[in-house]
Amino acid sequence: MKKIAFVVQRYGLEVNGGAEMECRMYAERLTDRYEVHVLTSRAIDYITWKDEYAAGEEMLNGVHVHRFSVVHPRVPADFDAINGRFLQGFLEPDEEEQWVEEQGPYLPELIDYLKAHEAEYEAFLFCTYLYYPTCMGVKAVAKKAITIPTAHDEPFLRMRIFDDVFQKPKAIFYNTAEEEKFVESKYHNAAIRSEIGGAGVVLPENVSPDAFREKYGFTNYLLYVGRIDEGKACDVLFRYFQEYKKRNPGDLKLVLMGKSVIPIPEDEDIVSLGFVSEEDKYNGMAAAQMLVLPSRFESLSIVVLESLALSVPVVVNGVCEVLHGHCTKSNAGLYYKNYFEFEAAINYLLEHKDVHDAMGVNGVRYVEENYRWDVIINRLDQLIRYVAEATAESEAAQKEEKSE
Repeated sequence: MKKIAFVVQRYGLEVNGGAEMECRMYAERLTDRYEVHVLTSRAIDYITWKDEYAAGEEMLNGVHVHRFSVVHPRVPADFDAINGRFLQGFLEPDEEEQWVEEQGPYLPELIDYLKAHEAEYEAFLFCTYLYYPTCMGVKAVAKKAITIPTAHDEPFLRMRIFDDVFQKPKAIFYNTAEEEKFVESKYHNAAIRSEIGGAGVVLPENVSPDAFREKYGFTNYLLYVGRIDEGKACDVLFRYFQEYKKRNPGDLKLVLMGKSVIPIPEDEDIVSLGFVSEEDKYNGMAAAQMLVLPSRFESLSIVVLESLALSVPVVVNGVCEVLHGHCTKSNAGLYYKNYFEFEAAINYLLEHKDVHDAMGVNGVRYVEENYRWDVIINRLDQLIRYVAEATAESEAAQKEEKSE
């Protein structure tokens, strides 16, 4: 079988980032068409990038995973200093590479591997624009590169060092039409071959909201699933929910699933479950009144799609174009841009069961019509074939020139 390689900052069953999970779902679903490899770090934790997985190669669900050691873990004080200078507008263009290295994971051996083994692979698929492996890797193998940028309007895209990620690859695989529109308007790269994919949703059988209610004792709650940090605006969510409870007394709780990297308020109505099993996750999603996602920066949001597929409406940050788009296209959720809209959205869904249930039906239909894995993987495969054919044509032309 022909070989392809995904390049991503973290990879593994214990890794719960959205882009990393999307990468793993793509990789595993292409194993019946290609010999699939993944080039990644040994890290589980994205804050330090410290080596935790064993070095070398392992097989994981049919995928060849190559793990490289970081030169050094992230030093929070060093990164905070250079990142602070960037956010204040004082970072010079020639310091951007240092910013990327300090952010991590700093994996020069991975880049060396790309250069040394480029000829062995049909295509290299780079997941997420932001990190060192993609930033430095795309330009190393540009003629075989497919970028899966998971981009959204955030300050880091002001750095010129990321231009090549969007302007040099042979093809781009976007998560949504909103992402494609944003990237093309910023980088004027519409001439690069692209497709819109995203992620399919496959729910486990026998999802049981009653099982979750019986296990944890929660019956009336909002649910947040994902990393609990300021980058996801969880601090704002805590503030909004506590204000909501002051103005709307009752038994409604906020339940959190995921690893926390910021303090969680000591509040009997805010309950953190930490990491939970897949069974508990889906059962808990199905039992929730609604899923809340306060993030301003999302390029897809798999948890939103999973919630909609489970007939559970969503309440999301409308500043994020992608989340706003999910709501308007599906008619299965509400969005807010300030506290009072947040409060109004929650109360409306709690007080109008008929609308709540109708949105649940709409959500299932939206996911079924737009996020089927067979369609998504076929689109990605088209890009892989396009890159492979373009490479073959280029190499044939070069041979012909030499023979003349």
